[in-house]
Amino acid sequence: MTTQLRLDPLISAHIAAINSFDVDAIMETFADDALVNDFSREFWGSEHIRAFIAKEFVGDRVTVEPVEMVVNAGMLCVRCRYDGDYDKTGLPDPLIMTNYFRLRDRKIVSLLIIKNTQPQY
Repeated sequence: MTTQLRLDPLISAHIAAINSFDVDAIMETFADDALVNDFSREFWGSEHIRAFIAKEFVGDRVTVEPVEMVVNAGMLCVRCRYDGDYDKTGLPDPLIMTNYFRLRDRKIVSLLIIKNTQPQY
């Protein structure tokens, strides 16, 4: 079942571009000086983000389905179900990760992608 969320139009465009496997459209959503942090790896600037997106999102045919969104002090936190042709060894099914977005001038300036765990307390 697909949940309809009221996402910021830029975030909607970003997710649609990912799901279309369109590197140029994905890159259009980022500021030139953006930061992406995925799996504790930092990708700074368009050149490094483009290489990461081309190899690990488009190359692995990753799809993203938003399931929940929370806004916290200007940060957009979007929990998404991830799927694709990447190595799923040891990953939960479904794989839900939180995307922490910061926007400026209608561009993504930072995106942190984190697989969180439930706290024990």
